Amino acid sequence: MKKILTVFILACLSCAVSAQENVIDEIVWVVGDDAILRSDVENQRLYIQNEGERLDGDPYCVIPERLAIQKLYLNQAKLDSIEVNESQVIQEAERWINYAINQIGSKEQLEEYFNKKISQLKEERKEMLMEQQTVQQMQRKLIGEIKLTPAEVRRYYNQIPKDSLPNIPTTVEVQIITMEPKIPFEETDAIKDRLRQFTEDVNSGKYEFSTLARLYSEDPESAKRGGELGFVGKASLLPEFANVAFNLKDPKKISQIVQTEYGYHIIQLIEKRGDRINCRHILLKPKVADKEMNECMARMDSLYNDLTAKKFSFEEAATFLSADKDTRNNKGLMVNQHMESSNSGTPKFEMAELPQEIGKMVYTMQVGDISKPFTMINDKQREVVAIVKLKARVEQHKANISDDYQVLKTIVEDQKREELLKDWIRKKQKSTYVRISDGWQNCDFQYPGWVRE
Repeated sequence: MKKILTVFILACLSCAVSAQENVIDEIVWVVGDDAILRSDVENQRLYIQNEGERLDGDPYCVIPERLAIQKLYLNQAKLDSIEVNESQVIQEAERWINYAINQIGSKEQLEEYFNKKISQLKEERKEMLMEQQTVQQMQRKLIGEIKLTPAEVRRYYNQIPKDSLPNIPTTVEVQIITMEPKIPFEETDAIKDRLRQFTEDVNSGKYEFSTLARLYSEDPESAKRGGELGFVGKASLLPEFANVAFNLKDPKKISQIVQTEYGYHIIQLIEKRGDRINCRHILLKPKVADKEMNECMARMDSLYNDLTAKKFSFEEAATFLSADKDTRNNKGLMVNQHMESSNSGTPKFEMAELPQEIGKMVYTMQVGDISKPFTMINDKQREVVAIVKLKARVEQHKANISDDYQVLKTIVEDQKREELLKDWIRKKQKSTYVRISDGWQNCDFQYPGWVRE
């Protein structure tokens, strides 16, 4: 009776809204006790469009079905008392806002695009992320831990047609040694003088901090936003930067000069919220003169000659001489940091995943080869001189059980997860009240059970 009454009220509300001369919104789906509004679909469509996602089908069919599936999970999550970390959600919402501003160009353009204030967008994004993370936790609970035996993986491999086996792209393992050119004291003194002048200009009211950041900061992403970083926790910042930024109390005061591995900064507090902070910064990086770069290249040439003469091993040189702290303790071996890559966290890289300058060197090298010194921009956006060694290469091939067991195991695990969730959705459809408005039913749904006779 409760469900019938709820649906009746929702239907009346829909009719009342439709009767108005200017239709503001309407109910297009009802899933259990929850309604899906046309505005919900439109909001999702704009988010998807802004993020560049391509939908396989009519968005007015795909999006409502996605929302309906989400409602099924959320309803189950309430029954199972699933909770998510709200502070983490708030941080992710802030990051999305900053990303969207970068994509579109400014806060004003973002507000115009969505026809909403930034505060509304943040709240909507927070709610969306809360629901997404709740759904993900619910899915993990429904799936549980999938345990596969080697026999199951071999069975999958033997059953699949050979021409349907996944292609494994060429992967390489690379060791690296880097050397940073020396920066003269005159250069660092000149940078500090410029930053002190910026501080004086802001304190005197001559310029706004945000204006100077847009004009001069060498952090390109934050410079677009007047140096603003958005709300972040202490762990998201470099320790030297965080220690100064989180001790700022007056938004009118500018910090002392802070040195990090990226260069030299001054910081202005915008706002603190609990354990998070929003601040602006201006970053200036020391410039490397030709003289220092040539000297650095000469030192690396000498090292290259010693390596090819086998005076010591590449691993020893990387451990004791390399400036790259991320690989130094790993005997120079690079680790794939691309989170979306199937090789993430391993020393394997597809060629496209390597930094461009390294990829150019490695492309023509044989296993065991050591490159001549070359210049590159490291992940701190600083120019360094590098030497690389190709440790291993596996050419592109069809997956096989001996070389690619882990890849095949992951495929089978993903299939099992998908099957379990699909079965759960089909069962939940049968036990959940669903009503779809006229004009929204004629769709090729992924789960046909929504429309009932």
